[in-house]
Amino acid sequence: MGAAEATQPTQAHKEGGGNGLLWVLLAVAAVLAFVHPRAPMDLLKLVDWPTIGALAGLLAITQGVERSGMLQSTAEHLLERTTNLRSLALLLVATSALLSALVTNDVSLFLLVPLTRVLATQAHLPLARLVVLEALAVNAGSALTPIGNPQNLYLWHRSGESFLGFMGMMAPTVGIMLAWLLVAVWLLVPRTPITLKHVEDTGPMQPRLLWLSAALFVAFVVALEHRWLLAGLGLVFGVYLLTYRGVLRGIDWSLLAIIGLMFVDLRQLAELPAIASLLSRWPIDEGWRAYLAAVVTSQVISNVPAAILLDGPVRDLPALAAGVSVGGFGCVLGSLANLIALRLAKLPHGLREFHRISIPFLLVCAGSALLLRLG
Repeated sequence: MGAAEATQPTQAHKEGGGNGLLWVLLAVAAVLAFVHPRAPMDLLKLVDWPTIGALAGLLAITQGVERSGMLQSTAEHLLERTTNLRSLALLLVATSALLSALVTNDVSLFLLVPLTRVLATQAHLPLARLVVLEALAVNAGSALTPIGNPQNLYLWHRSGESFLGFMGMMAPTVGIMLAWLLVAVWLLVPRTPITLKHVEDTGPMQPRLLWLSAALFVAFVVALEHRWLLAGLGLVFGVYLLTYRGVLRGIDWSLLAIIGLMFVDLRQLAELPAIASLLSRWPIDEGWRAYLAAVVTSQVISNVPAAILLDGPVRDLPALAAGVSVGGFGCVLGSLANLIALRLAKLPHGLREFHRISIPFLLVCAGSALLLRLG
């Protein structure tokens, strides 16, 4: 190797709650293979490979930034300037929501969840609660703009609305979600002083690795914008392979497997004749029925496939867009961002904590947005 690797210790990914969801998805895939057999190549075609590739590149770059020591230094400065736990939570949640509207929900999580995990190594913080609130924040904030998440991008192109017109359409629902998010932070995070931990020296900053990772991030985003995914992946993985191989060893490959299996399982479920028959019988073409159908369907097959599946039977685009946005809350499968947040945080009981907060949050947001539509 050309350069010495960073020596920052990292937890094993299995400490992030294990791979229980991976085994569940494998079991579902086995059942579906029995019910509706497909050729292996047909199954591979169900995977959204551009999404998997983009996540792989971002995971590698995130590892590079983390191993550079920049997150540790940022966390130290942040803790020096934050007086209490609630203030810190509000800062992290507000930043998550704002960034997700500008650079997508997934990218926001790749920036903030690792920072939050490092903060928790330096101070006594409710890590699981903060990460769950960040996941809720990116789902809410990303719903505002056409480029905030994949389902918005899809529906925006289908709608023919202008950029600002789409934002105006989503603003009332997003306002409700952000208001309840503020309430959640206020109720779940006490206004207590932050107590620091005794942390051993984690080693010096590695500016070379930091700047290398920053340059790779810019280049990778440009490659994604121009649909040069393979070239972007080749650049990211090639550079790290030649300089900092430990970065590649730290990638959470299980996360990529989980998301790949989600595409395989959920797309097969959406194609089942029983699902199509059910949708054709339900009066979900517009209004509150369309909204509730989008919320419920997102809980079962995630909000991006739900937006695509319901785009035919639902003619009320504002109701559909609001429903799949709210549907990102609740079940962890409601949004890919939920899974990404939990895996990046490496939480031992992340799923349980997530659902303890997210399901009640879904109920109050869904009910409030429904009243908005009825009014």
